[in-house]
Amino acid sequence: MELFDCTLRDGGNVLGNGFPADLTELMLKGLVDCGVRYIEYGNANGIGAGEEQGKIAPLTDAQYMTLAKPLVDKARLGMFILAGNATEARVAAAAEAGLSFLRVGANAGDADKARQAVELVKKHKLEACYSLMKAYVLSPDALADEAARLQDMGVDMVTIMDSAGTMMPDEVCSYVKKMVRRVSIPVGFHGHNNLGMSVPNAVAAFREGAAIIDCGLMGMARSAGNLATEIAVAVFDRLGVRTADLNALLRFIDEKLAPAMEKHNYRAPVVPLDLVFGLAGCHSSNTAALREASKEYGVDIFRLTMAVSAENRKNPSKDLIKQHASKLAAARCL
Repeated sequence: MELFDCTLRDGGNVLGNGFPADLTELMLKGLVDCGVRYIEYGNANGIGAGEEQGKIAPLTDAQYMTLAKPLVDKARLGMFILAGNATEARVAAAAEAGLSFLRVGANAGDADKARQAVELVKKHKLEACYSLMKAYVLSPDALADEAARLQDMGVDMVTIMDSAGTMMPDEVCSYVKKMVRRVSIPVGFHGHNNLGMSVPNAVAAFREGAAIIDCGLMGMARSAGNLATEIAVAVFDRLGVRTADLNALLRFIDEKLAPAMEKHNYRAPVVPLDLVFGLAGCHSSNTAALREASKEYGVDIFRLTMAVSAENRKNPSKDLIKQHASKLAAARCL
């Protein structure tokens, strides 16, 4: 199972229609360095949305493509495009820029209207991903049938999009199970958090065979946000599935991304240290002692929390915390 990070596309909605160059570069590099393989970026409304829908982003599609060129060989970078906005020139430009994929988007039930878009993507030898937007408007059986038609068109990956964040885990199980049985291409799930179900829905999708889970750094996405990338990595780590370098991701968010987004008045609903408390089973009453030892010994508080909790999750003493801090400091010096 892999993560498909949408921060730099869907997450751009938190600022309008996309991120400026500095934040785009910051997040692209951070995601690549942390081992996230699929990264979707650009105008929040997709390629061509500026011209066709008047959705103007801080950069043009061409500028976004140029900006990412240094990283196109380090991960699978791509963009979103509404089926109606796909033209020969736009798809060709994406291919020439070295992108790996285009994700064609259309509402569930409209696959036949997307045929030309899919054919253009395949013609230019890009991976053809497909978003079944508002997937819940069709029954699980009908959506699986549509996915089969998309596979026949040449689509390489199909994603069930809970665009309104309305699905419950049992519904997700039904949709994913039916689709996985119907097609041989990877099935993905994209869940918004309007009912607070983004995590359980992602886990339900994974357990029913979803190979791709969409996410966004710090939960950034349209409306109530998406499954936070860092939470996804932590939760799947707990389930024994490594999707990215969690500690590197948390350091990146804590030291670089969170301060940058705070300037835009955006804060994550779950900050990195609280996430680690959940992952480690560490009570937040230990915060002061962990911070003190981390500072005194110059060690990573996230690693320290995990080490301490592995020995004592009930009531770790200050001495125990300092012992582990000392061990981490000594190991770092070896």
